[in-house]
Amino acid sequence: MSKSAHRKSSPPIQLRGRISVEVGQRTGLSEAGADLLEQISISGSLSEAARQLHYSYRRAWLLMDAMNRSWEGPLVTTATGGKRGGGAKLTELGHSVLSAYRNLQVELEHFLGVQSAPFKRAVRTLFP
Repeated sequence: MSKSAHRKSSPPIQLRGRISVEVGQRTGLSEAGADLLEQISISGSLSEAARQLHYSYRRAWLLMDAMNRSWEGPLVTTATGGKRGGGAKLTELGHSVLSAYRNLQVELEHFLGVQSAPFKRAVRTLFP
């Protein structure tokens, strides 16, 4: 058998990226935070957003609180009150930050798609 017959086939190479927005020394927005903001926008409820994302309520609340503390204003406002009086909603800043983050994600995916072939060629020349 030839040398190449013993070699494993090369695993597929995928370029991936994640965006984390730092505001000062704090993480102002991450992928998990953007998902939470999106679900709050859809459901109008922090607890429902947490359920949809399979987050504990505590995790969702801590994430929302950390985001709210990171920016110059809150991204989410909440009202207590149970079934009828409570809820959560994105502020204007929250909508703007989420939209800009999602746009940035699309741009990153496009960039990685464009750079994928040159990266693979460069790697394959090093490890044929």
